[in-house]
Parts: sequence; C-alpha cells; structure tokens
Amino acid sequence: MFRFTSDDADSKADLKVMTYNVRGFNRYKNIDAPNVFDEILDLINTENPDVICFQEFDDNKQKAFKNYKYKYLKYIDNKGKVTLAVYSKFPIINEGLINFPESPNNASFVDIRVKKDTIRVYNLHLESLRVIPDKDVIAKEESKKLYKRVTHSFKKQQEQAEIIKENLQNTSYKAIVCGDFNGTQYSNVYRTIRSDLQDSFQEKGSGYGRTYNFKYYPVRIDFILVDKSFEVVSHQNYDAKLSDHFPVMTSINLQSH
Repeated sequence: MFRFTSDDADSKADLKVMTYNVRGFNRYKNIDAPNVFDEILDLINTENPDVICFQEFDDNKQKAFKNYKYKYLKYIDNKGKVTLAVYSKFPIINEGLINFPESPNNASFVDIRVKKDTIRVYNLHLESLRVIPDKDVIAKEESKKLYKRVTHSFKKQQEQAEIIKENLQNTSYKAIVCGDFNGTQYSNVYRTIRSDLQDSFQEKGSGYGRTYNFKYYPVRIDFILVDKSFEVVSHQNYDAKLSDHFPVMTSINLQSH
C-alpha cells in the first residue's frame, strides 16, 4: 500500500506515541557507527513522544531517558526473553507481562492515566521469521529448511496474535497497540490483532511507510494501532538508519472532533 498524504506530528494532540525496535542500541555493533545510542537519544528528545514502546531494549541504558517519569521494564525474572521497555510521561497505574510460550519473544502492557482517561498501551514483539534480509542469501538456502523454519514461525506468530486478541477483548480500557509484528499489513497476524482498530499509517501516513531495512524492498512490519474512537492526527515514519528497524510515531486525540 502506498499513501500520498502526510501530516507532521501535532504538538497540540492529546498523546504522541512512538514504537521502535532499537536492536539493543547497536550493542553488538551491527551498524558501523560509534554513536548510535546518542543519535537515538537525540531523535527521541527532539521528537518528544509522550509514550515510547521499545523492543530489543538494552536495560543498561534504562536511566538515560530522564524526560520520562514513568517506565516499565521486564527483564530480571524474564530471562531468555527479548527485553521490552515502555517509557511514559503520564502515570502508569498498572502494568503486566504477556509471555509467549516456547518463544524468546513476548509482549507487555501498561495502563496509563491521560487527563481523565485510562488507556491500555500494548508493546509487542512477535516471533521472528528468522530470515536474513537479503534475497541472495535467501536464494542460497535449501528450500525445504527455509520452508520448515518459516512455517514454524508463522504458526508461532498466529498463536501469539490470538493471545493478544484475547487480552484486548478482556480489557475494559480503550487500547493502543504498538510494536514489531514481524509481519506485514497483509498477514493473518496483523488482521487478527488489528480487528476494528485503526492503523495510524493508513489514516495519516504517506509513501510505503517502510519500517524495516529489508534489502531493496520497503517493508512495513512495525505498527501503531489505535481505538476506533480516537482521532489520528498525524503519522510519521523516520529514515533514521540506527537499527534494522525504523521508528514510527503517531499523534492522537482521545476523542474524535
């Protein structure tokens, strides 16, 4: 899907939300650059989201985000899992981890108080397809092995999507769902989780909305989905080459005008 319209982030919106898979802030030197974390921090300080959902977070950096009074990180009693982090300028009144069985991936949620409303924000990191993003590498792999691995990952993703769907159905709060789905807007996983939520890119995005650095192809696998009663004011994709993913931010009003 290619969109032609775009809006810059609206500072007057009720809530600005960003999602970003930061790949450990280049902890393992996947990018040949010395100041990746500082550049990410500068980007966040400049764009100034009210809520940030990080995937593949490095907990050694948790004290660096001084503009955020509230945070939720889960890693100490969740060993072997990819670390998720949520930072918020609004009070977090409840929080929880949603463990995906037999997977290094997981999800979390926070309930935040914004003005007089309480909103549930989900931070997802679904099962990876474990495919190296290079068509030449893919072409060299034995087809049976590739098919078996990808089929297994699709099955896991769908199980995880059903877990999130059930959690969404059981909360009384209006929700925002953020994260790395490891699948496109054409996938069953996306459709399962989205249900009747709004996709911020489809509402206010532009271009292809690329969020993942798959060689030669603009792939959108990171999403912000919001309750249908919210007004999506703006959507922004960034071209910050500081991870294998690109950050995404949306601005919303809690009531449509």
